[in-house]
Amino acid sequence: MNGAIIINKPAGMTSRDVINRLNQILEIKEIGHTGTLDPMATGILVCLVGRATKLSDILTNHDKEYIASFKLGVLTDTLDITGNILKEEKISIDKEKIAEVLKSFIKTYQQEVPIYSAVKVNGKKLYEYARNNINVDLPKREVTIYNIELLSIEDDIVTIKTKVSKGTYIRSLIRDIGISLGTNATLTSLNRTSLGNFNIDDACSIDDILNNKFYLYSVKELLKDYPTEEIDPEMLYKVRNGQILNRKIKDYLLFTVNDKEIALYQKYDKDPDKIKPSVMFY
Repeated sequence: MNGAIIINKPAGMTSRDVINRLNQILEIKEIGHTGTLDPMATGILVCLVGRATKLSDILTNHDKEYIASFKLGVLTDTLDITGNILKEEKISIDKEKIAEVLKSFIKTYQQEVPIYSAVKVNGKKLYEYARNNINVDLPKREVTIYNIELLSIEDDIVTIKTKVSKGTYIRSLIRDIGISLGTNATLTSLNRTSLGNFNIDDACSIDDILNNKFYLYSVKELLKDYPTEEIDPEMLYKVRNGQILNRKIKDYLLFTVNDKEIALYQKYDKDPDKIKPSVMFY
């Protein structure tokens, strides 16, 4: 079995929990995922099976869309409602001000990574520093917020829909929105509604897997945005030996034999007129 299963992750499970459950149900060890979701979050988790696990880094690069709710006036150590409350105040901000601030975040900016994350600093994960009460300078990453739509405001709870680039922490985005509003803000719920070409309507539940009611996306379907080239035996020899080839492409090129994927090549960074192996499938 090679391909991807799109899971609608329930709240309370880690992404690793979902993979472990799939290992048990499908009796397959080689399963991974793209784009980790926090335990409190729900929504799309792309689970890769067999040779498709080699595509993890490529698929993780895709843009994502979320529906998120956050509480104004509250700050926790984890930046979400599961953490310990550090600050809390009663606050009321009018809809126009919130809409204005949300619009200002449609941009590319340097976002500070949350302390409770798996990002490594000096070989140690940030959450390890947090759990041991060790101060550490938090790294920043360039992220792009493509769109933010205000869905509702109920008392001090704001709900938005947002499309973001890879590497964006919604918890950090909510924190930054709170700061721009002159207060604090903490994530209370999060649902990932799309990842790349996959929509929440494409996702199945763990029960669906148990009942064998799921769709396995093939490697070719996962790479449908990239050109495909059927190759002859001579080219197959070169590809299987990982040779750098003369070819000009935009991003990636999938080589196949008898419609079966053989290798994914990418643009060669040292020469734009050449390509090099990215992922081998045989």
